[in-house]
Amino acid sequence: METPAAPAADRPVFPDGYGIPETAEGQLTWSQVEPRLVGAKHYWLNSVRPDGTPHSVPRWGVWLEGRFWYDGAPTTRHTRNVERNPAVTLTLESGTEVVIIEGESVASRADADGLGARLAEAFGKYHDQDYAPGPDSWSGEDGGGLRVITPRRAMAWFDFPKDCTRFRF
Repeated sequence: METPAAPAADRPVFPDGYGIPETAEGQLTWSQVEPRLVGAKHYWLNSVRPDGTPHSVPRWGVWLEGRFWYDGAPTTRHTRNVERNPAVTLTLESGTEVVIIEGESVASRADADGLGARLAEAFGKYHDQDYAPGPDSWSGEDGGGLRVITPRRAMAWFDFPKDCTRFRF
């Protein structure tokens, strides 16, 4: 699987400006943001219920090759939501070092290109939690509940508003 190219960065536009600089000076780079996605152990996944109301749930998962990989039984609320409407928002726990990913969640499988082994290695960050899926956990016809979020847009800041940056994939 090919890792997507780094996204283009610019400044977001907020009503009344919120003090966001008008120049690119001080913007974050994707190489400053992505390690936080890789290193995080806890993420918040936000999906949309069939009645249009939001649904938020904490998730374990891994940022690998430019995408977020997680698993979920088809009976869970969030999986049923994304099967109807794949639009999701993924965030980290911090309210001061903020990373917000907007994208789509789709069912996936870890086929024979070694993705299963790479995922199992990345999920190793949860060994202390007694959660250690093996390389074959997500192969087979149904993918073992494996899902992937492909980002479309991201927003990040670590020193708001000076470094507030929008990324477009």
